[in-house]
Amino acid sequence: MSALDQSLLDRFADIVGPAHALRDANDIAPYLRETRGLWPARSSLVLKPGSVEEVSRILKLATETRTPVVPQGGNTGLVGGQVPHAAGNEIVVSLSRLNRIREIDTLSNTVTAEAGVVLEALHRAVEAVDRLYPLSLASQGSCEIGGNLSSNAGGTAVLSYGNTRELCLGVEVVLPTGEVFDDLRKLKKDNTGYDLKNLFVGAEGTLGIITAAVLKIFPRPRGREVGWAGVSSPEAALSLFGLASERAGANLTGFELIGRTPLDFSLALTPDARPPLSGDWPWHVLVDISSGRSQEDARALMETILSDGLEKGVVGDAAISESIAQGNAFWALRENISDAQKPEGGSIKHDISVPVASISQFITRAAVAVESVCPGARVVCFGHMGDGNLHYNVSQPRGMDKDAFLDLYRPMNKAVHDIVRDLNGSISAEHGIGQLKRDELLATAPPVGIDLMRRVKAAFDPAGIMNPGKVI
Repeated sequence: MSALDQSLLDRFADIVGPAHALRDANDIAPYLRETRGLWPARSSLVLKPGSVEEVSRILKLATETRTPVVPQGGNTGLVGGQVPHAAGNEIVVSLSRLNRIREIDTLSNTVTAEAGVVLEALHRAVEAVDRLYPLSLASQGSCEIGGNLSSNAGGTAVLSYGNTRELCLGVEVVLPTGEVFDDLRKLKKDNTGYDLKNLFVGAEGTLGIITAAVLKIFPRPRGREVGWAGVSSPEAALSLFGLASERAGANLTGFELIGRTPLDFSLALTPDARPPLSGDWPWHVLVDISSGRSQEDARALMETILSDGLEKGVVGDAAISESIAQGNAFWALRENISDAQKPEGGSIKHDISVPVASISQFITRAAVAVESVCPGARVVCFGHMGDGNLHYNVSQPRGMDKDAFLDLYRPMNKAVHDIVRDLNGSISAEHGIGQLKRDELLATAPPVGIDLMRRVKAAFDPAGIMNPGKVI
């Protein structure tokens, strides 16, 4: 389909009004730039609806005219699922104006939030009533709830609370036909047929547009401690994880593995940052403990875990934060790793998961594979070890041409992902498929699974207007 004609653009713009229909190239530009800068994008129109009814009218017209639509939240996605293609025949629908928190129910422990609510704003709203929404991401100052749901975002607290799909009880979705599927229920138990909401959570906007959701919230912890441990190997880190799980159970809310290279990158980027430990350790672990009882209980748990680790020879050195500020500084070193890779040149990313017991084997085998594809490349391995999700990124060798390194993207991905599949893992743990991994998914996923996804897509979106060329 060619670029859209002006009369059709006018019809779409009339739905939201001229102030919320962006047509100037400078106004549109921020909606076309994605985080990694990998996909050129073009569009003649960005619509910013202010109600579910307006979203419904947009999609009804889009289906009638076979106009492709790209839903967008905070535009923080890492796989290109939230931006249009370069052809220029798609319109972008930004959900940022649908930003009301409709209800906080402290008895049911739920919050009903619209898709455009920024994650950090949701955190503040539920904290004001002494509750916790546990989804925590580096992009939480700009990512939006609709995007979190559409990508089934993970983050640092999955170990204890689950990913976004597990935090979602109900959704409100506008279908491509303009029909509204209202399933905003607070039920913890509901065994009445197919669980339709989970078709939309993680679908990356290919089946409809999520406009609101009912999400689980939790009593705020009464105590929290952050610890940092230096270990000799991933095997030692796994031993510490086993020990921490036994001692803390559900109170273990974070367990992050960080290699020496990503830590060095983060220290170089973070102003006034100091290494948490004095020694030079090849691997580091960030441990987060929350207690529903007291700060003293959280402290005692952390001390027990780290002291037991030291006694058993699993931990080489350890530190416990002595203040909230120091605990936040520990987490900042972890959260800043993604940005810290940019000054180091080209980076080839992998967002993988394997069974927790296979993490050490994966890291050993992947290091050999990386060296075979690009000798001297620097492995940047970090992530949510407790739930088996690693961000296994590869930075270019020092002195290598960036473009020459990025030309190795496909062979590097293949080498790493072949090991992941051999270990019964996933090539996308929490970032989604988007444009980046679509072809690989289609080429390597079980054929029956792909066929079933295509049938679902055809049933919900027979006109093929919803985020075409993404996922499936």
